[in-house]
Amino acid sequence: MFPAINSSFDRLDELSEKKVPFIFFIDFLKKNCEIFELSDLKKSGVIVEFPTFTNTDKADFNNQKIRLQSFPQDKEVYRKGFDLVQKNLKAGNSYLVNYTCKTEIEIDRSLKEIFHSAKAKYKVLYKDEFVFFSPETFVEIKNNKIYTHPMKGTIDASVPNAVEVLKNDPKEKAEHYTVVDLLRNDLSIVADEVQLDEFQRIDFLKTQQKNLYAMSSEISGALKPEFQHKIGSLMKALLPAGSILGAPKQKTLEIILEAETFDRGFYTGVCGYFDGEDFDSCVMIRFIEKENGKFYFKSGGGITHLSKFADEYQEMKNKIYVPIH
Repeated sequence: MFPAINSSFDRLDELSEKKVPFIFFIDFLKKNCEIFELSDLKKSGVIVEFPTFTNTDKADFNNQKIRLQSFPQDKEVYRKGFDLVQKNLKAGNSYLVNYTCKTEIEIDRSLKEIFHSAKAKYKVLYKDEFVFFSPETFVEIKNNKIYTHPMKGTIDASVPNAVEVLKNDPKEKAEHYTVVDLLRNDLSIVADEVQLDEFQRIDFLKTQQKNLYAMSSEISGALKPEFQHKIGSLMKALLPAGSILGAPKQKTLEIILEAETFDRGFYTGVCGYFDGEDFDSCVMIRFIEKENGKFYFKSGGGITHLSKFADEYQEMKNKIYVPIH
């Protein structure tokens, strides 16, 4: 059992005010939180690889091609949720809905082997329960300045002129603009002088299955005094993460809970690392979970009123991959 979420937020505040380093996991619905002081991490079965911290044993797993076979949700099941999302978008109940699926996969590696084989900005093995290899920063804090990097919009890198197509696609632009606007508003809750520093940066994601381009922006602000050294209060104000939810948040959450056929759990929640001074966190995407001896990959994408069923179904499948160079 996890402690009550509000007591977990209080604990995060207490640790960050005392400058005690820690790692935490908060699930999508802010119902569950697990906190590990760094001194306890080794015996927890949690292995972390962040840009500025790792406790990995650097095991040398071979990087031969992973055999991954997926069994995506039936098109008609996907269409039922997609149509419900579209109905709400056309009624004006939401502008963007991040609609996700749980796909059974067969893979010839253990979760630990997947962790060591994958290449990503953020990687975590959570006991023998799930692994993720996320490219997406949630928020980071340096010297009381907060940054967020919304990532929204992807394209198959093999498409001719893929970068220009991605930047100019009406649906992808609408999706990216909406998330940037949403996160600029979210950051304004906890920061002053919020500004857009970089817009529509394109990153290349190399995988065995299919290479992708992804679009990101950067927003920053000066952390308000009441949120300085208070990671719990900050997470309570900002979660769920807008990039994997949509806008407006509350109504879009209701749509997601009706449309999706599974509980996200820790998928699309946030994992964070506090080193005693600075803070970094990521959205838990590119996520494989072990359940009753079977493996499931959770993936999806943003839906707008311009979205086409076939394109969104394909994007959900495109994101089922392990990034090995």
